[in-house]
Formats: sequence, structure tokens, C-alpha cells
Amino acid sequence: MNILTIVWLTLPFFIGFVIALIPKLDKYLALAATFVSAGYALLLFRESSPLTLKLLDNFGVELVADNLSAYFILTNALVTAAVIFYCWYSSKTAFFYSMMIILHGSINAPFVCADFVSLYVALEVSGIAAFLLIAYPRTDRSLWVGLRYLFITNTAMLFYMVGAVLVYQTHNSFGFEGLKGAPPEALALIFLGLLIKGGIFVSGLWLPLTHSESETPVSALLSGIVIKASILPLLRCALISDDINHIVRILGVATAFMGICYAVFEKDTKRMLAFHTISQLGFVLAAPAVGGFYALAHGLVKSTLFLISGSLPSRNLKELQYKPIDPNLWIALVIASLSISGFPFLVGFGAKALTIKNLVPWQVIPMKIAAVGTAISFAKFIFLPRGEKQKVQPGLWPAIALLISGLIIANVVYLDAYKIDTIIKALATIAIGWLIYVLVIKRLAIALPRVAEEFDHLVGAMSLTLVVLFWMALA
Repeated sequence: MNILTIVWLTLPFFIGFVIALIPKLDKYLALAATFVSAGYALLLFRESSPLTLKLLDNFGVELVADNLSAYFILTNALVTAAVIFYCWYSSKTAFFYSMMIILHGSINAPFVCADFVSLYVALEVSGIAAFLLIAYPRTDRSLWVGLRYLFITNTAMLFYMVGAVLVYQTHNSFGFEGLKGAPPEALALIFLGLLIKGGIFVSGLWLPLTHSESETPVSALLSGIVIKASILPLLRCALISDDINHIVRILGVATAFMGICYAVFEKDTKRMLAFHTISQLGFVLAAPAVGGFYALAHGLVKSTLFLISGSLPSRNLKELQYKPIDPNLWIALVIASLSISGFPFLVGFGAKALTIKNLVPWQVIPMKIAAVGTAISFAKFIFLPRGEKQKVQPGLWPAIALLISGLIIANVVYLDAYKIDTIIKALATIAIGWLIYVLVIKRLAIALPRVAEEFDHLVGAMSLTLVVLFWMALA
């Protein structure tokens, strides 16, 4: 299995270079790499104990593949495959597919990294690949958004690396376990890098502009999987000690609340989805032990919604209320929106139920409020009018079929959620959210300020986050 792990890790990079040499096979080779990742994830689910591969014994550099990794790897495989289907009949060049599959490989790596130095390398490679995809249209706007993303995240990773060095000085090891007993500034610096890279709390305010201004398939990749490369390491760190677990849970609740406050009042479809991505990352972090399942549910839903949003007649939700959309698009929108709202028979129901079950008492009320906010946000899609059929990108339906199939099939992961009281609570949460939307939110015209998303304020938020993290580490 160790040899298989090495082959699986290196295959996407090899295929990325082969695509550059044989461009006519770009789609087929890229799709094959996603199938290999999906197969590897399914094998991990069957393993009763984690697979460990030590690379440098004296420095704590090792790979660990377990069930938690499997959820993220499967999400990566399904989302990337769906995006390939979406782009199948488009004019995307071999360079696009090459970068996409290299990004796929570089995102897989953090899911099995168990040390800070190999994680740093993997995240930096993924950042470069993501930048090239964001800037792919080569317009002034796309180049600026890409460079903005690259500058913010790379600067954060410099702080992260200083923290990793402090961990090594303390324990002579780069392993995640070294975070326990390391100086508080080490935890603050490492978490700063991961929070910014992953789009968590105020550190993630670079995310709405980046995700909303990227091309539709790139937005689906960024929101569905790229930002999760920093989330899994946070989950692993949370499982090291109760103190770190408490910090991660606090960040999860704060992130869920902040993201939903923006998403409820946002009138732009892609920006609303981007802010809601921030909120859903909070749900993943709120219960670290079961965060993998929620990450799978969110990745499938959010990539579905971003792909559909590219085919809507407008990005303005106010305008969409007077522009009936294709009934088939509406059905897909409703299924995805119901899933993320926690409706039974879709994966979001089980994921939310399992997350709430694993919350500590002080988290329950704020997270249930955030769940109502989710229902409010996606009522905007559910109550859109339907009209005549319209022409959409040919690759959209295969992509949507794959993702929605995942939403239905993955529902079997947590069948214990299907209890009368759990179902009633889920339906009540959705009903309350819809009622608030129809009676209150739909009538409001509140536009939250975007000043915090400006470049100089993002740098300021980075400094503020570092101070807060240092204080939390000391506490």
C-alpha cells in the first residue's frame, strides 16, 4: 500500500507534464487521474488503521493516510472530474488541463502530510497552480485577482514557515505532534498561515472577490476543494490536544457566523456562494473529529452551485426574480440548495446531523442559528421563478449528474441520522429559514460594506488575526 500511495501522489504531476507533450489526450489523461484518486480514497475507507510512510525519520517528515484523508481525497476526485466534464466541449487548451491536474495532485498532498515542512511545499505548489488557473483568461482583471490571491496567501505562508521552524527548535521534529508543547508564537504563526490560506474568519475576506471573479470552472475548483487543503491540517492539529481543539472550535463558530451574516444579505449569486463557503468551512472546523464528512458534503454542493451559476441569465438575485430560469437548472439548484440546508435524503442532512451531534454544549445554539442562516441564504435560489428551457454549456449536465449522484449516494454514510426527532429538527430549521426569507430578507435592500475586502485592509486583518491567535495560544 505504501508503493501505491507514492504512485498515487506522483501520478497527477506526471500526467500534467504528459499533457503538455501530448495535448490531444488532455481531457482523457486528466480524467484518468481523477479516477485513480477516487479509487485510492475508496481503498482508504476499507483500511482499519492509518497508513504511515516515514520519509525522514530524524526530522518527523512523514505521510499519514486514513479515513479522514479519504473524505478529502474523494471530494478532490469528484469535483475535479466534474470540472473536466464541464470543460469537455469548451475551448480550454491543454495548458488549462495540465494546470488543473497538477493542482489536483498538489491538493492531494496536504491530505496525507503529517508534518509542517512537506505541507508547506504542497501548499505553495497548489498556490502557484491556482494562480495560473485564476489568471488563465489573461485579462487585466483576472491577472490582478490572481496576483492578489498569490500575494496574500504566500505572505501568510512565510509566517507559517517561521512557526514551523519554532516547532522544530523545540522538538527537533517538523511533525504535527510538535505543536503540543511548542511556544505560543509557533501555534499563532502556523495557524495564521493556514487560516488565511483556507479562507477562515476575517483572514478569509480575500475569498469572495477571488472566487466570484474567476471563471466558472475555476470558481468550482477553488470553493469545492482548493481551500480545503489548509482545512485538513487544522483538523489534524485539533486532534492533538484539547487546548488546540478548543481554539479550532472557537474559530469554526466565529467563521460560520461571519460568513452567514454576509451571505444572507448578498445579492450577487457568486459572491453569496463565496461568503457561504466561508461559513461552511466554519461547520467543518466546529466538530474536527467528523469534519471530513462535512467537507465532502460541502465540496459536492458548492461546486454544483458554482457550475450552475455560470449558466444563469444574471448574477444579480434581484434581477433573477424577474428572469425565469430553465426548469432543469432550477431543479438542480433546488437539489443542491436543499442538501446544503440539511434536507433529508441528501448528504447535507447526515453531515449536519453528525456535526451537531459532535458539538460541545456552548457551540450548539450559535451553530443552529448559522444553520437557519444557511436555509435563508439558499431560499434565494429555491424561490426563483421557472421559465422556458435555455441553451447551456454542453458539458454542464454530465458534471451536474456526477455531483448530484454524489449528493444522493453519500447520504448512506450516516444513516443513524434518520430518527424522527432529527428529521423534524432539520425540517423545522429549513422552514424557519424560508419563513424569515419570505417575510423579512426578501424585502430588504441592505448592502454590507466591502471595505474590509480591499487589499490594504486584508493586510491589516492579517496582523489583527496574528494578535488574536497569539492571545488565544497564551490563554
